[in-house]
Amino acid sequence: MFKIIDRTLHPKGYAQRSTNEWPALGSAVPPWLSEVFNELVLSSNGKLIRWMHVTPWKQDVESLDRLGILQALPAGDNEGDVTGRQWEQRVELMRDVIIYNRNNPSVIFYESGNFDITEDHMTQMKELRDIYDPHGGRAAGSREMLDSKVAEYGGEILYISKGSRIPFWQMEYSRDDGDRPLCNDEDVSEYNRNQDSRAIEDIERWFDYYEQRPGTRTRVNAGGVNIIFSDSNTHYRGAENYRRSGEVDALRLPKHEWHAHRVMWDNWVDIENIAGHTIGHWNYNDTTVKNVSVVSTADEVEPILNGESLGWDEQSKKFLFTYPKVTWEAGELQTYGYSNGEQVLLDTKTTSGSPTAIRLTPQIAPEGFVANGADIALVDVEVVDKDGQRVPIALNEIDFTLSGEATSRGGLAQVPDNYILSTTLPVENGVNRVMLRSNTRSGKVTLRAEPDGLESASITLSTKPISVKDGLSTYISGQDLKPNFSRGPTPSGESFVVSRRAVEVLNVTAGTDQGNATASFDHNEETTWSNDSDQDTAWIEYSSGKPVNVSQLVMKLQDFRSGEYPITVSMGDKIVFEGTTPTSLGYVTLDLNATVGDILSIAMDDDGEFGIIEAEIYTPA
Repeated sequence: MFKIIDRTLHPKGYAQRSTNEWPALGSAVPPWLSEVFNELVLSSNGKLIRWMHVTPWKQDVESLDRLGILQALPAGDNEGDVTGRQWEQRVELMRDVIIYNRNNPSVIFYESGNFDITEDHMTQMKELRDIYDPHGGRAAGSREMLDSKVAEYGGEILYISKGSRIPFWQMEYSRDDGDRPLCNDEDVSEYNRNQDSRAIEDIERWFDYYEQRPGTRTRVNAGGVNIIFSDSNTHYRGAENYRRSGEVDALRLPKHEWHAHRVMWDNWVDIENIAGHTIGHWNYNDTTVKNVSVVSTADEVEPILNGESLGWDEQSKKFLFTYPKVTWEAGELQTYGYSNGEQVLLDTKTTSGSPTAIRLTPQIAPEGFVANGADIALVDVEVVDKDGQRVPIALNEIDFTLSGEATSRGGLAQVPDNYILSTTLPVENGVNRVMLRSNTRSGKVTLRAEPDGLESASITLSTKPISVKDGLSTYISGQDLKPNFSRGPTPSGESFVVSRRAVEVLNVTAGTDQGNATASFDHNEETTWSNDSDQDTAWIEYSSGKPVNVSQLVMKLQDFRSGEYPITVSMGDKIVFEGTTPTSLGYVTLDLNATVGDILSIAMDDDGEFGIIEAEIYTPA
């Protein structure tokens, strides 16, 4: 587990490209704009950023210090271990990374590679840490390292891992890359998602980790980071020309996936607060019949449409409540959550009217829009109805005219050239954002937006001069940015209640492969017990040496992502589970018909390969 001041934290957050780029700006952004990105991580209750492949620039490292967001710093790699001069270069780079960032308190993990490395190489990386940062308390590890005796943390990029010696946290989960019809010539169109389905996928994937959280004993999952936080027009692997699978878009406008994480992650480990978000908008047409999906930490959820309840507690999976085949009608959809006798209004969706106007909302640095030739002003562009409510289905195209002491850096939307630097830009879901860059001369800046058929709008900003003498200035951008203490101090007391206890296995007997039978519960996910495809010998028995009241069986099975296995689980002569194991991204949890006994057996009910990577037997806490 991972602890802060002796309180367990289940780290959750995002894997983000270390360039952290913006459209048409790249990484050339002022410090306050880095803060905009990182504050979105904070406000979605993200606790950890895993920068990908290479160390980020100091501006982002210092921003996470101010916001209290943990971070993992990689040195540099090519997704595999290397030898010779390539390894020497990685060691030299990690040395420099440690020296350069060892005084930044948000740095918690030094990452030695985006895949496993040898034990000798891991030892070298730990020695570097001990030489150059002996008292920083940072952990040295790498991706994978599931059977390492040297690494201080590890974890896969997609599949759920659990550890008892070191923490395993997942480094890139929920890897749906948007419109990606083919991968290695295989059809993977199941990954094509809109905001609604991507939010639901993120909810289901996070539960995989939450289900194996600290407190569920003895081996637990230590957390995970979702890939990727922001869309990027420099990084894509799908049919589209930029990656659209972020929790925010490339201009850092939040999507429903962002709200889903904001709800689920408002805790240290166990659920602490009642929160919720209704996925989607409420602007459809009279023929629409759709599922209403709600993400919530409440025990029960009740959506009410124009005063009429849609039902109670239709929980399709933890955190996800689904109310099927709702006939749409214009008006107000309110969603209430109930826990421990408390009622909370979680969310309200209201049908907007027809588009009538444009609303422009600027966002500038706390110190003002500075005339240094590098500062940026963001301007949100919304299509609104007569009451000023955003129209979430608007796709209006808008012409922009800029005058004064700034240049336009445009925005982003999906066409072959992505509207990069264009003076015409459509809204998507009724909103978009444009960027203005200051000149070196101060003065007024006016942006005018003219959409077809709607009222136009304009705003005027003023850039602030800075003192320059002989071509030099003492002005340092971002020097006035303040720490954000919104999270408050670490609470006292433990953050979870033990929900079950592991049964200690004293002896194991198998119908075949007896020599590897202990591999099925050795706390090493790189070892497996397997049968010989013969049903008669496809069984394994675990003895506790004393009567126990079993309640759950948790297993990581061979070929867990695609394999489904008909099995019977018995305690003595009583069947406690009979059925087919579901596919998973790691562990499956089987609820057993509670009974007392000392020998639990698992038997395959058909011929075919069957293997157990890890098996855990639990009794109620």
